[in-house]
Amino acid sequence: MMRLLPKLLAATLLAASSLAFAHAPADDSLYIGLGAKEGIRKIVATFVPLVLADARIKESFSETDIKNLTLRLEQQFCVLAGGPCEYKGSKMTEVHDGLNVTNAQFNALTEDLQIAMERNGVPSRIQNKLVALLAPMQRGIVTK
Repeated sequence: MMRLLPKLLAATLLAASSLAFAHAPADDSLYIGLGAKEGIRKIVATFVPLVLADARIKESFSETDIKNLTLRLEQQFCVLAGGPCEYKGSKMTEVHDGLNVTNAQFNALTEDLQIAMERNGVPSRIQNKLVALLAPMQRGIVTK
């Protein structure tokens, strides 16, 4: 399966930016393609442990409320995909302020998300659509 350039996925670290929500699709085809709420829940349930085990970035999450992170990621992906969800977290710039996130950390997180989607059978074309919606968030996350 062709891997996307990690640089394309802007960030799924904790929350969604208003810019990303401005690009949410008008229909729910992406939401359905991800498997709706249950599919998104499974992707996130695969993704979070990958992140927490990834030696390149796991220390960044050492003081993170994992239950909250999981919930916010599920909400974020659902809203961006055009699903019937509401995102209740903070903006990306607020969540990542002062964390000095690097491109290397960003890329590691992106790779983990791709692995999670692949493990859950998400077709490449659906992965690409989600990545395109997440990509604008990179500006608000990578600061170093």
